[in-house]
Amino acid sequence: MKFMLDTANLKTIKYYNEILPLAGVTSNPSIIKTEGKIDFFKHFKELRKIIGMDKSLHIQVVATDCQGILKDAEVILGNIDDKVYIKVPVTEEGLKAIKILKSDGVAVTATAIYSKIQGDLAIEAEADYIAPYFNRMENMNINPRDTIKHFAGLINKYNSSTLILAASFRNIGQVTDALECGAHSVTIGSSLLNDALKLPAIQNAVDNFTRDWEGIFGKDTSIIDLI
Repeated sequence: MKFMLDTANLKTIKYYNEILPLAGVTSNPSIIKTEGKIDFFKHFKELRKIIGMDKSLHIQVVATDCQGILKDAEVILGNIDDKVYIKVPVTEEGLKAIKILKSDGVAVTATAIYSKIQGDLAIEAEADYIAPYFNRMENMNINPRDTIKHFAGLINKYNSSTLILAASFRNIGQVTDALECGAHSVTIGSSLLNDALKLPAIQNAVDNFTRDWEGIFGKDTSIIDLI
């Protein structure tokens, strides 16, 4: 089970990298758009410095044809680092590019997955990760839970090395559902993490513990003071 952060905001990544058992960072052109017109390569090099080489960094191509995708991948790997996972949407041209990238030893995340057949083909093409879009599938009346279970079953049945990286969540309940259904990894936006970890009930519990301690030992006494 791995948790990744779905953002390109350096401040947010630095903040959560110190808190979470973070496995990596994912991005796409829509996420980058929220950061404005960044210095693309400089920005992602700085991002890599924050998370280190031991965590995965996933960057999406922009081109939609096979040759363009391959060129995008070459430029990303050459100007950021060669450990980047290249995110490729699972289209006909995308699958063609995934096969070539994998034959060249490039790490690939097959993304924009809405259907079982997309994921099946990406698994067969030996993508390192497949990224089913949980909430977007649900909005289209496609059952994301069943889809993820299907992928997990195929991966186990055929002993595939592909990992499921579930993405596109509306709430934390969807995140936990994805993991329960067999996703190996999830990528989560910072707003969902903030909502999940700062529930009023959590703070109320912490406040109650503090009051109970102070009721026994006094307000200015800590555990260290009891030595």
